[in-house]
Amino acid sequence: MISKSDLRKKYKTMRKTLTTEAVETQSLAIANRLLQLDIWNHTYYHLFLPIVEQNEVDTEFILQILAGKDKETIISKSDFKTGEMVHYLLTDNTKIRKNEYNIPEPVDGIEVPTQKMDVVFIPLLAFDTHGHRVGYGKGFYDRFLSKCKKDVVKVGLSFFEAEESISDVFESDIALDYCVTPDKIYSFRL
Repeated sequence: MISKSDLRKKYKTMRKTLTTEAVETQSLAIANRLLQLDIWNHTYYHLFLPIVEQNEVDTEFILQILAGKDKETIISKSDFKTGEMVHYLLTDNTKIRKNEYNIPEPVDGIEVPTQKMDVVFIPLLAFDTHGHRVGYGKGFYDRFLSKCKKDVVKVGLSFFEAEESISDVFESDIALDYCVTPDKIYSFRL
């Protein structure tokens, strides 16, 4: 068992070692593996735009899949004062700007209610074999997911494989349904 803070340190360090080419190659492998999941019959897909400076999974390939399947893509803007996210429909007219944490966000646009989300792709630093995830520790996604409909599909994206177990999981932590890595799909659905 390993703590969230130790996992944050470990995986931030591991991600720093990835080359730009490795991020691109592994992000493409994750997108291709996502096509094997039975999640493409929905309408509203929430997707994060990556923090390039943190070597996050490049979601451009997933954006292309969603566009090719004519799905509605939703992206968010984080409010660091309230800890909440506001969700916007991604359109050809959506202006994207990086915030102070280098998170690419929509400037404004058509707001989409949380209850509309069918599938949420979730950024993470690490996850375990039980579907628990470790993010940056601000709780944005746990708060967001707690307001989604009960059957929303939660899909984590990771360059790395699962840890055995995270020691400090809280009741408010919302587990993943799936986590997709370049080499494997983990399913946590019962």
